Amino acid sequence: MRIRIVDAFTDRPFSGNPAAVVLLDADAVPDTARFQLIAMEMNLSETAFARPAAPGGPADWELRWFTPATEVDMCGHATLATAHVLHTTGTASGTVRFTARCGILTTTAHPDGSITLDFPTAPLTPATAPAELAAALGAKPLSVHDTGPQVGDLLVELADEATVRALVPDLAALARVSRRGVIATAAAEDPAHGYDFVSRGFFPNVGIPEDPVTGSAHTALAPFWSARFGREELTGLQASARSGLVRTSWRGDRTLLTGNAVTVVEGELLTP
Repeated sequence: MRIRIVDAFTDRPFSGNPAAVVLLDADAVPDTARFQLIAMEMNLSETAFARPAAPGGPADWELRWFTPATEVDMCGHATLATAHVLHTTGTASGTVRFTARCGILTTTAHPDGSITLDFPTAPLTPATAPAELAAALGAKPLSVHDTGPQVGDLLVELADEATVRALVPDLAALARVSRRGVIATAAAEDPAHGYDFVSRGFFPNVGIPEDPVTGSAHTALAPFWSARFGREELTGLQASARSGLVRTSWRGDRTLLTGNAVTVVEGELLTP
């Protein structure tokens, strides 16, 4: 069984968000327990397992994602990584449709090597900041929004880019104030640097202290900042240690996320 590690939302190795990708044969029997063990062994934010879907259905591939701790409903960077593997290995071309726990997801490859993901937009609802939030995050929120059941995060607006970059949260406390995690965000200090907003994502409840670049979070960040800036097309920088860029296009109930990816490891999974 071939396994690859792909850095997503970047065009440079050893940046962006690494995901492991396993392409299964059409006759492979899904094994949730084994998938979880492989994800624990890889110890990346997500490991993706893709299997050809039955002919004639709404999707080309079935797709599942696992953190080291649990299976998740939606993952952007591992979807980008999977589409990248399908295209760079000649397994697929053009548009690829995936069926996943969150519904049908479509990816489209472009001549420049970038890939666009078509994801459902997260429904944002203004929320009251939990009493522990400021202390847990280490910064005072300007606003807080719930991102709905599919994403499951709190979107927390902070004063400025410097505040987002300087965060050193109390992860145990942060786990008590959200279902999946917290997305901290602020407007870019200088849009001339090539991005409109910054973010960081902390997801202790699914075994990810800080995610390097979170595609699913941008299904909430895109509508939030597009409404603020009055523009559908924006670029977000996730300001983790690895860093990555996500180009967003808010289309109402759908959000398009565009980025690049680089394969950095390819090998054979030797377990039976």
